[in-house]
Amino acid sequence: MSAQKGKDLLIKIGDGADPETFATVAGLRATTLAFNAQTVDITSADSANMWRELLDAGVKSATLSGSGVFKDAASDEALRIAFFNQALTDYQIVIPSFGTVQGPFKLTALAYDGPYDGELKLSMTLASAGALSFTSA
Repeated sequence: MSAQKGKDLLIKIGDGADPETFATVAGLRATTLAFNAQTVDITSADSANMWRELLDAGVKSATLSGSGVFKDAASDEALRIAFFNQALTDYQIVIPSFGTVQGPFKLTALAYDGPYDGELKLSMTLASAGALSFTSA
């Protein structure tokens, strides 16, 4: 994979319909997607030479954060509804030339920043809330 433009990393929010359609969220200028996997340590006195042993299990999670400017009223309203209802909403994260991650996320933080001499900015944090799927590009 060659170098990609950061602006091409997109966050899209689902509308909950069947079939579900997704709308790009805000005009994000900075976006981060982090995957995590907790380990389960099963080391005991019987472990070979006291080397740590890990159980083939654990908890996987993803955290997504972004900040930028508002894009349109529809996606802004979708974010506001998702936050105030604390709904588990399907999102798509499009990673250019790599693929798409999709699944339920909870909007855990939503902040607005409006300097008097600049544009209204938005920042958000999403936490995975179920199984995520990955589709290659």
